[in-house]
Amino acid sequence: MRKIYLLPALVGLLTSVAAGPLAAQGVVPKQKAAPAPRAAAAGAPPAAAAGAPVAAATETPTAGADDKTAKAIDGFRSAKFGMNESDVRAAMTKDFSAKPDAIRAQDNASELTHSLLLSVPELLPNGGTAELSYVFGYKSKSLIQIGAVWSKGTDTAMTPEKLFSNANILRAHFMGEGFKPDSIAMNMPVAGGIVMFRGSDAKDRSVILLLQGTFENKENNQRVLTPTSLLLFYVADAKSPDIFKLPPGQF
Repeated sequence: MRKIYLLPALVGLLTSVAAGPLAAQGVVPKQKAAPAPRAAAAGAPPAAAAGAPVAAATETPTAGADDKTAKAIDGFRSAKFGMNESDVRAAMTKDFSAKPDAIRAQDNASELTHSLLLSVPELLPNGGTAELSYVFGYKSKSLIQIGAVWSKGTDTAMTPEKLFSNANILRAHFMGEGFKPDSIAMNMPVAGGIVMFRGSDAKDRSVILLLQGTFENKENNQRVLTPTSLLLFYVADAKSPDIFKLPPGQF
């Protein structure tokens, strides 16, 4: 079973793109692979562009909504941050008509978090089957993260082109959602791929869209990316996650 690792990697991602607004510079779909700049921010979580040349992200003015229409990230559909496991199970049943035996539980031995997993066909229309994960914090035992993954592991019919299409659809959606302008990052090269979108609300709760893949060096020193998975995270607190950490001074 795939392990759900939570948030230390996302902390690195947030700090790596926190300097200012970053915007896309033209992604033109191709059939298979995607030339991209050299990966930046080593140690950040992997992401990738699927089937398209991607120019390096640059600091440019980014449109944002005013305070009255700003996006609030409180969870995903009926599942809200802070819910206990029983309430999240009820939300999963409401949102996806999930049968009790379709919801799988998983523990993370290093972070001491607990997760509920559910496979959902067509979570994104025509996007293939995704696996949802609902992560509960180490101390709070309440919902701190919701994730969705699209890959060959979740849907054997998944293709690089479909991953790229899903990523573009979601990025276009999030671009109009009114996140804090200085929190927005798009088409940001990181180790292993591309941050297609990242944005935060007024309480620093974040949405992160990662398109993962493998890079290959081609002519003219271009690094060509073949996408392997698309990950979407809704995170309550990526800077200080509720996971197990050894107290200072014990070792």
